Amino acid sequence: MAMRHLHILAWGIAVLVLACGSASGTDEDHMTAEASPGKAIFNMNCTLCHGRDGKAGLNGAKDLTASTLTTEEMMAVVKNGKGAMAPYKQVLNTNEIEAVVAYVRTLGGTK
Repeated sequence: MAMRHLHILAWGIAVLVLACGSASGTDEDHMTAEASPGKAIFNMNCTLCHGRDGKAGLNGAKDLTASTLTTEEMMAVVKNGKGAMAPYKQVLNTNEIEAVVAYVRTLGGTK
């Protein structure tokens, strides 16, 4: 029984590390994230499915670098969710959603 709990704990820690990113990032990465609140929010909430570059596509996540959505459409998806993506309106405030959408728009095809 104790071994089962240890496995569950190890799995939970692994998920947190993946979701929050690797601690082996450079100081430059940390400074960039601090300078861009949207990037920091993205790294904390979105990388598990979308990856740090927005291309991962895990769990049916869209390739954000190929998005053709408008800013308003992106904000609606983040707020309300879509498909397998959960809504974030209870997790992030409007300013945080605006910041993460602005950051996502720098990742690829949408500017």
